[in-house]
Amino acid sequence: MLTDFHFLRPLWLALVLLLPLMYLAFRRLRLGDSGWSRLIPPRLLSPVIRHEGTSGRPPKSPMLPAAIALVVLAIALSGPAWREAPTPLNQPGDSLVIALDLSLSMLATDVEPDRLTRAKRKIRDILAVRQGSLTGLLVYAGDAHVVTPLTDDARTIEGMLDVLDPVIMPATGNRADLAVARAANLLKQGAPGNGRILVITDEISERYWPEIRDTLSGAGYPLNTLVVGTKEGGPIPLARRGFIREDGDIVISRATPEALSELARSTGGLSHELTLNDSDIESLELSPRDSDDWQETKAGLTVSRWQDDGYWLLWLAVPLILLGWRRGAFTALALVLLPVLPQPAAAMTWADLWQRQDQRATELIQNDPKQAAARLDDPEWKGSALYRSGQFDAAARVFDLAKGPRANYNRGNALARAGKLEEALAAYDSALAENPDMADARHNRKIVEELLKQKKQDSDQSNKQQDSSDSQGSEGNKPQDSQNQPGNNKEPGDAGNEQQQNSGNGQPSPGNPEKSGEPDKQSDEQQGQAQEQASGERESQTNQAQAPAPISEKPLTQSQEQSLRRVPDNPGGLLQRKFLQQYQQRQTPSDEGDTPW
Repeated sequence: MLTDFHFLRPLWLALVLLLPLMYLAFRRLRLGDSGWSRLIPPRLLSPVIRHEGTSGRPPKSPMLPAAIALVVLAIALSGPAWREAPTPLNQPGDSLVIALDLSLSMLATDVEPDRLTRAKRKIRDILAVRQGSLTGLLVYAGDAHVVTPLTDDARTIEGMLDVLDPVIMPATGNRADLAVARAANLLKQGAPGNGRILVITDEISERYWPEIRDTLSGAGYPLNTLVVGTKEGGPIPLARRGFIREDGDIVISRATPEALSELARSTGGLSHELTLNDSDIESLELSPRDSDDWQETKAGLTVSRWQDDGYWLLWLAVPLILLGWRRGAFTALALVLLPVLPQPAAAMTWADLWQRQDQRATELIQNDPKQAAARLDDPEWKGSALYRSGQFDAAARVFDLAKGPRANYNRGNALARAGKLEEALAAYDSALAENPDMADARHNRKIVEELLKQKKQDSDQSNKQQDSSDSQGSEGNKPQDSQNQPGNNKEPGDAGNEQQQNSGNGQPSPGNPEKSGEPDKQSDEQQGQAQEQASGERESQTNQAQAPAPISEKPLTQSQEQSLRRVPDNPGGLLQRKFLQQYQQRQTPSDEGDTPW
């Protein structure tokens, strides 16, 4: 028992450190004036109370029993444990299916580093608070595919997050309606208790809203939405291809939080914008702590847990507390314990009493930029909070209220992130005019200037390509000479072969059946024989494949183990082939009204 003895909550032992404060509190109460001297004349009070303020009898201090009671309470609250007992294992009845948007718009960089990375980090946060509960994951673009079914093993889902990328999807698009239908089927197949669907995306087209409502109306599952991205939007970069363009212009993908919130409310769900902390998880009530639906596992599993036996010590503390019962004893305990009790929430926090707003601005912005923007009044700090929360246009307007080169520099950064490159260039010029030695402003100005040049070059190049295609189209209407007729479009090396095949008889060769007016009987017979031979080989291969190979019980050699270690682990390629096979089997029709991003 001594070897297994430990404390489940050892921090409660810190209550023993309050013993010196308790001694000082009792001493002050014993030496202080009781207050009767203001009501009773001294000659009448002196026979009753001595000079020190205590009665004529020897004092019985409550310090000793109160100190022992405090030590006993500290040990009881710390949770002494030395034995294990089987405990029935329950799991939350709250099942959740996460539908992650893997369209190209999730690569937009309006939030750092991009929307998809933010969404993956948030999924990890959700899995951390849902330990032991059932969670599934699917992805969608032009079609929806299941990554992991409902499982309570969070590590399985986390292991697949790194390989999720739009390039593994077999078709582009934004078919959120198919994702919701797949999620509802997952919940119907194996979800105990209540089920919910969480869609992490930047936008769901209104053309899919009726299908989503029809799917969920009969299933009874609420739809929650987690919005990634900003309303100002951002460009969509592709590796080694630049930004996605439409008609020569860079596509700006914008999030629609208001529309997603309306869709979620219409299905009985909630909506929230993605945050850096867990406020969005708490608002969407994704934690199993927010649900009272806990069920026993079907297998009747149990887990051995350490038993907290500290409650037995509470019976020992009761008589000690009664021994310390006298006027002033519990007042001293209250004076000692009140400072360590949790304080209720108020408009002014405890830290506001000791620090100015500018001293706490950095911490506020790091914890919750949106809340910091609402609480901060200084233009520069407020603008920084808006910038961190992705509200670049609002940040630029707030920075414009401040004066100085630093404010102009920050305003230029916000305008550049908002896509207003010309205005950003002017803001950098204003900052350099006030402080020519500002290296950061000069560096960012150079980057914005290069982006403007590249944008102009891309626009000129697209115009040239358009003019070139128009000119080629006009030339295609001209009459062609005999060498460019459809019957003579051969490579130069094919002419001699054709002449050799056709020499002597002037008839088309058997190798060109499209030019022959009669079928070749000999070639048909050869093809039939070849087909029979191939089918025989396939049958023999099938019979050989059905016979199981003998299992070798010999251990692998060192060279074989090294060869196995060199085999690349590519789960992304496996998912890509799996999704492609599913897409081909389903033959999902493409939606002409959908965008490829």
